[in-house]
Amino acid sequence: MSDKKKEFFRALKFTFFSISAGLIQIASFTLFSEVFHLVAWQAHLISLILSVLWNFTLNRQYTFHASNNVPIAMLKVALFYLIFTPLSTWWTAVLAKPTGPINEYIVEACTMILNFILEYLYMRFFVFRGSIDTKKK
Repeated sequence: MSDKKKEFFRALKFTFFSISAGLIQIASFTLFSEVFHLVAWQAHLISLILSVLWNFTLNRQYTFHASNNVPIAMLKVALFYLIFTPLSTWWTAVLAKPTGPINEYIVEACTMILNFILEYLYMRFFVFRGSIDTKKK
């Protein structure tokens, strides 16, 4: 299979796994917002953590087929979220209703789209660079 085709399918797999992670994130966000009545930033933070764990596990195994050291790869992902999480939690607190001007679900959806794009680039070119397709079948 050509490199272009491989990358296309890799991006497609990442997209599908990210959609599943997004479903986990929005379902847990809704649960924590509507059932447990947490404020938007708290619901966002918990749902983001659940989504990240799911997404990392599936993408390492099935998208990138990486055999690199799991703790090191997870540490690299943690570094990404060390920056992304406080920023996204902050802008959710500022922008989301009832304290902000935008519906919390719109803020959450926009944050998820931004996260999807940035996380793919980060995983592809930093976390799994050099270890893509090294997992033994």
